[in-house]
Amino acid sequence: MTNWHPEIPEGQGPLYIRLADRIAEDIATGALGAGSKLPPQRDLAYDLGVTVGTIGRAYALIRQRGLVSGEVGRGTFVLGSTYDPTLEEDTKPDLDRPTHQTNGSVAQNTSASSWTQGAMHVPKDVAFGGTRVMVPSPEAIRFDSTSAPEIGQAAVIGRLTADITREAPYEIASYTRSVPESWRQAGRIWLSRAGWQPPEGSIVPTTGAQAAIMAIIAATTAPGDQVAFEELTYSSIARGAALSGRRPVQIARDDEGPLPEDLARVCAQKHPKVLFVMPTMHNPTLGMMGEQRRADIVTIARQYNLWIIEDEVYGSLRETSPPPLAALAPERTFHVGSLSKSVTAGVRGGWVSSPLSHAQRIYTAHKMLTGGISFLLSELSTRLVLSGAADEIRGKILAEVSARFELVQKYLGAYDMCAAADAPFLWLKVPEPWLSGTFKAAAAAANVLVDDEDEFKTGRSGKVYHRVRIGITNPMTRAETAKGLLILQNLLEDSGACYDSFE
Repeated sequence: MTNWHPEIPEGQGPLYIRLADRIAEDIATGALGAGSKLPPQRDLAYDLGVTVGTIGRAYALIRQRGLVSGEVGRGTFVLGSTYDPTLEEDTKPDLDRPTHQTNGSVAQNTSASSWTQGAMHVPKDVAFGGTRVMVPSPEAIRFDSTSAPEIGQAAVIGRLTADITREAPYEIASYTRSVPESWRQAGRIWLSRAGWQPPEGSIVPTTGAQAAIMAIIAATTAPGDQVAFEELTYSSIARGAALSGRRPVQIARDDEGPLPEDLARVCAQKHPKVLFVMPTMHNPTLGMMGEQRRADIVTIARQYNLWIIEDEVYGSLRETSPPPLAALAPERTFHVGSLSKSVTAGVRGGWVSSPLSHAQRIYTAHKMLTGGISFLLSELSTRLVLSGAADEIRGKILAEVSARFELVQKYLGAYDMCAAADAPFLWLKVPEPWLSGTFKAAAAAANVLVDDEDEFKTGRSGKVYHRVRIGITNPMTRAETAKGLLILQNLLEDSGACYDSFE
């Protein structure tokens, strides 16, 4: 235990941020050396006259910065300094850079480290890439993903792929310059729901849903335009919009989705061009938008000339009766679906039903952003749907999701959560004294990756939910799922664990 005793710097920012900055400064100057153990949170809170929560959030922040590690039952320790390689953009060789001999030739010194090493740690620039570890350890239990579970898809995919390579060798060898009618037919079948079928000429095949949504944003807005998102949402799209020069704007929401009155207010004041929603299975809350709310959203969209992106990637797992927004407002709604949650994620099969006025623009934007669709993947996606294999796989996946939901009930059923037998994730409220970020850190230290609420916030928000999203479909087996859920159950039951070791 170190004798280190900090003073919280004066300033206007939150106490925990100022304390985290002081700890980081003392680590940088050597006042806290590598291997030093930080005081237990309760002790430091008493010494500084602040709450344990303040200390916890400060410890969480420095842990996210990669400066300390928390070890269950031992405490929080300062990590050693490591070389942090930076990206270099050299327009010409640096002739003054030291060189070394390699097999008799002269070569410039280069770092042996790979970008993947940095991607295995908590990201430093969360505004750019989010809060997830981009390249997780192979041993980690991945509850931070909701891809379709493995239920034997490989056999069907292998057979169909062999057929494609045998029947279409030229198309595989060349760039894809056409869109076969069968690709559009498969998209029309896959996107149909609640008695609605997309118009024949509206289907644009894409490389998954995210590429489709970014193409829609690119085709309907210009840099500087605002894009409206619910205050909790699939925020990779919000970050992607910001990365492309668009400005995300938040809309208040309830259990059914965007609040019509707040959407109208934001439209009148800030004039967004596009609204992004997930009406059938909201990520991360599992909420579903009712018929009246859908009608209200369409009314406001028409009043303010607002495009609507209807993300139904999770909707393919849920049988519902409310008509999609695309059925209510086909002139302004882009209906997006894919195979990733209900069939297979690795094939990257997706489609958009676009207003006819913009279908070609979506296709062109998608090509510009992604380099164009892959013949092999698009043809494979098509054959999965047209052969009936996709529907058969979806049925098996729903059965697997239901079985894993029973495991959730077994291990976490005593806690406050939003969960369903057709949902590949749950939205769990962590009990006192946990915060969502500290629980995520504690779980990660136990090699279980979950998402805290910040991963789904469009921007800065005063709302605190104390919730984490736990995906249950990515682990290879039910046994691995059960193992991860048991680890989380133990963390939740041991409420004191967050004090000495985590945030």
